[in-house]
Amino acid sequence: MPNIVPYAWPVARGTSDAAGADRPAQAAAEDPRTHAAGADAPAHGAGVPRPQALMLTFLGIYLRERDAAVFSGSVIDVFRRAGVSQEATRSTLTRMVNRDLLARHRRGRRMYFGLTTRCAAVLHEGHQRIWAAGVVNHDWDGTWTMLGFSLPENWRSQRHELRSRLIWGGFGPLQSGMWISPSQIDVPALVAGLDLDRYLNAFTARAASPTQDRELIRGAFDIPGIAARYHGFLRRWGSQSALPEAPDDLARQLLLHADWLQLIRKDPRLPARHLPRDWPAIRAERLFQRLATAYQGPAHRIAAEVLDTIELPARISAS
Repeated sequence: MPNIVPYAWPVARGTSDAAGADRPAQAAAEDPRTHAAGADAPAHGAGVPRPQALMLTFLGIYLRERDAAVFSGSVIDVFRRAGVSQEATRSTLTRMVNRDLLARHRRGRRMYFGLTTRCAAVLHEGHQRIWAAGVVNHDWDGTWTMLGFSLPENWRSQRHELRSRLIWGGFGPLQSGMWISPSQIDVPALVAGLDLDRYLNAFTARAASPTQDRELIRGAFDIPGIAARYHGFLRRWGSQSALPEAPDDLARQLLLHADWLQLIRKDPRLPARHLPRDWPAIRAERLFQRLATAYQGPAHRIAAEVLDTIELPARISAS
C-alpha cells in the first residue's frame, strides 16, 4: 500500500450542546489541533481545497517519513500546479510556523520548511486513520463509547475545540451534551491538552432493550449525508477524464487526497452490519486507493525534479 496520505482535521462550528444544532456543524469542520482550514470544496469542478488542507496533504506525502525540509520556492511551484497562488502559499507557510506545525531552516538566501514534532505526530495519526483503519468498522462487538459534557455557556472556544476532537474521533451527537461512538476510544488521548477533564464523563456501554443499536446510529449520524458525499466522490473521480484541468499527476495526486480527506474526516466508521447494502464508502475507498497508486509513481518522479530539500537532524520520535 502506498505511503500516501492526506491530512487536515475537523472542527465543529456549532455553539449549542443540542444534537440537532451540531449536525450542520459537522458539515463544515476543521481541527484546532492543527488549525488546518479545509473547506468542503470538492477537487473537481468546484475550485480547489483550501491551501492548508493541501499543505498537510503535501507534507504527509513528501516529508512525513523524512527528516528533511523543503524550499519555499518548491512548495510554491507545486501549489501553483494545484491552482493555489504564490501569496496564498506563502501565507499558509507562515501560519503553520506560527502554529508550531512547521519550522524554518535558512540555508544561504533560501528558506526551507520542515516538520515540527507536533506536526509529525498529527501526520502519523492521519496515516493510521486512512491506511490502517479503513472506512467501515467490520469488527464491532456492540460496545459504545459514550461521552457527556457540560461546559459553561460562555466557553465557546472550548466547546468548539472539544466537538472537533469528538467528530474526528468518530463520535456523533445523540442528545444534548451526550455523544456516542461505535468504536472503543481512548478518550484521554482524544481530548489531551484541552484541560476539560472535570467537565467530561466517559463510559463504555451496550444498548439495552428497548434501545436498538440501529436506532442509535440513525439518531446520532447522518447516514444519507455520508452516503451522498461518497457518491459525489465516485462521480468526480470515477471517470477517465477526472480533473482534466490539472496539469500533471503531481497536482492530481494532491487534489485527489485532499478531496478524499473531506470524506473520511466526517465519516465515523460505522459498523458494517448496520449500514445499507452496497455502502458507497467501500467502493469509494477502493477507487481512492487505485488512483493513489496510479498517481504515485509519476507524481514522485515530478516531485524529484521540482523539490529542493535539505536533510535535517533526526526528530525525536512522536511515539
